[in-house]
Amino acid sequence: MEYRTLGNTGIRVSRLCFGGLIVGPVQQNLTPEAGGEVMAYAIERGVNFFDTAELYGTYDHIRYAMKKTGRFDIVISTKTYAYTRELAVKAVEGARKALDRDVIDIFMLHEQESIHTLRGHAEALDTLYDYKARGIIRAVGASTHRVAGVEGVIQRGLDILHPLLNVDGLGISDGSRAEMEEAVRRAHTAGIGVFTMKALGGGNLFRRAEEAFRYILDFDGADAVAVGMQHIDEVDANLRFFEDGCFLDADKERLAHKLRRLHIDDWCVGCGACAARCGQGALHIEEGHAVCDPSRCILCGYCSRVCPEWAIKIH
Repeated sequence: MEYRTLGNTGIRVSRLCFGGLIVGPVQQNLTPEAGGEVMAYAIERGVNFFDTAELYGTYDHIRYAMKKTGRFDIVISTKTYAYTRELAVKAVEGARKALDRDVIDIFMLHEQESIHTLRGHAEALDTLYDYKARGIIRAVGASTHRVAGVEGVIQRGLDILHPLLNVDGLGISDGSRAEMEEAVRRAHTAGIGVFTMKALGGGNLFRRAEEAFRYILDFDGADAVAVGMQHIDEVDANLRFFEDGCFLDADKERLAHKLRRLHIDDWCVGCGACAARCGQGALHIEEGHAVCDPSRCILCGYCSRVCPEWAIKIH
């Protein structure tokens, strides 16, 4: 496993970061034991970097993995929507208690849109930096799906940037892939630690996983890549690609038979663009929300490309 340092933070991480969203109650709802076993396996295979968030509900999964492996030195990055000092304190202390750790490696503001949202969260951000000054947080950052969010991180001079980036630019809310690449490179050049998200476009690029991974690993503006994983087979296959640059035929065969489904997030606004795009008649709008008929859905992912809210994923 290749390890890199996140910008100027001095934090050394595996290039493959375990994205914790998919195993938690927001998506697959694996138990802490079931999800924790997958995480523990990744730790034993050399992954030392785990991304999570208050929203994900996976602190128990990570704690289980640490106790199972006896590895309490893994690097944990988490996120909060806090915008006041009180909410930020609650987020940090809640994470420390749930993870049974005195120090949280990386604490980020979740889904920041621009310098304006960072200013709106200034009280929480200052609180995170207060914790950093006390040695309780090692680095402070922000996650974003927007080019303007990257620009805000650069302007504010945060330690860590966690941007959305993939080969098709899926999910970038306010610009092109090229614009996101240029902004992220500038952040990285400025010494900000960068680890990207959504290399597989929320699962929509899973049929093109080799192309998608090749693109993000060749991108020169990031230190690590967060990838959601829910099976040991996925851990093995992803590690193989990150180490050797290819999947084995056996990897492709196993992963091709994993049960997948179309997932529509709660924030769907029911605009109907996905239903109009679906050539299989698998989507319709019901009570202001898109609904999928799995008997018709072929998991092509075309619907996600027309969703203005990027509320459609493949899990």
